[in-house]
Amino acid sequence: MGCSQELSKFKRGIVIGGHLCNKSIHDISLLLNVPQSTISGIITQWKKLGTTATHPASGRLRKMTEWGQRMLKCTVCKSHQLSVGVAFRLAQQCIESFMEWVSMAKQLHPSLTSLSAMQSIGSGGVKHTATGL
Repeated sequence: MGCSQELSKFKRGIVIGGHLCNKSIHDISLLLNVPQSTISGIITQWKKLGTTATHPASGRLRKMTEWGQRMLKCTVCKSHQLSVGVAFRLAQQCIESFMEWVSMAKQLHPSLTSLSAMQSIGSGGVKHTATGL
């Protein structure tokens, strides 16, 4: 049994495009070098849900994000005098303040939660629009 790996959005689009062009599951499988069961699952998901997007895995969420863990390590490394408990509380406070800021931003600007709005906002937070000259 091989290592399972998520298909890219592009390959999922090719699967749906092949299905819409009346290609068989076998043909699409040979084209992408992907098992037929995977192709069948993608097509079934698209028919039922109308999307090929993957859903998050079930289970308990992590208490600390990867970013929080990196921040905790940096805090401990910078000041060796801090105990791990103190550094952990500092990291938690930073994470909580960041999450409060995110929730306030979402409340003030509900349009920021939509995908199209996020794509039109640049890295500096400035909204970019195309203008014709």
